Amino acid sequence: MILCDIGNTSVDLFRDGKRTKFRAEDFDPATLPDDVYFVSVNAAFSERIRGCSNWHDLREFIDGDKYYPTMGIDRIMVCEAIDNGVVVDAGSAITVDVMQNGVYQGGFISLGLRAAEEAYGRLSPALDVSFNFEVDLAKMAKNTPDALSVGFLAPLVSKIESLGKPLYLCGGDASRLSRFLQGAIVDEELIFKGMKKLIEKGVKC
Repeated sequence: MILCDIGNTSVDLFRDGKRTKFRAEDFDPATLPDDVYFVSVNAAFSERIRGCSNWHDLREFIDGDKYYPTMGIDRIMVCEAIDNGVVVDAGSAITVDVMQNGVYQGGFISLGLRAAEEAYGRLSPALDVSFNFEVDLAKMAKNTPDALSVGFLAPLVSKIESLGKPLYLCGGDASRLSRFLQGAIVDEELIFKGMKKLIEKGVKC
């Protein structure tokens, strides 16, 4: 069995405990003869695999009443990975979702770290700086990079910590954000763990 996370530009395969990434536009789905269970946010690629009988869309395994209708499929998958805790997916956007006894409790969405930096830069050339990930969020800043870092990160971190549950981080900026979240577990395979759990539930049903 192969698990596949299809993004806008990449195809991320998980097979025998190993991950392999390909450019979506270059990847030929016919090269995989085994059963592939996938999630996709790439409409063009999804259309390409529509006729491939060994490719199985995990949307069909999701309990439609468990999540809200417009919730992203990749966000749902990382939530499926845990029964109790807070999932923080630090990608292009930062999504924060709460699970309790396997039931989705809700969440929120913030700008991703890079998107936030770019947004400040568009406001003024003087704000076109990178966040300082060594900053002390408890102190008032005395320079522009620290001021922006505290202004954006302190409320975000405070809100996440206020949820009072174990923290699981994934996404490209998970390691950077984890510096401010004591005890957080960084798990880059969280989406695949969620996919596997969903498949096992579907088979049992």
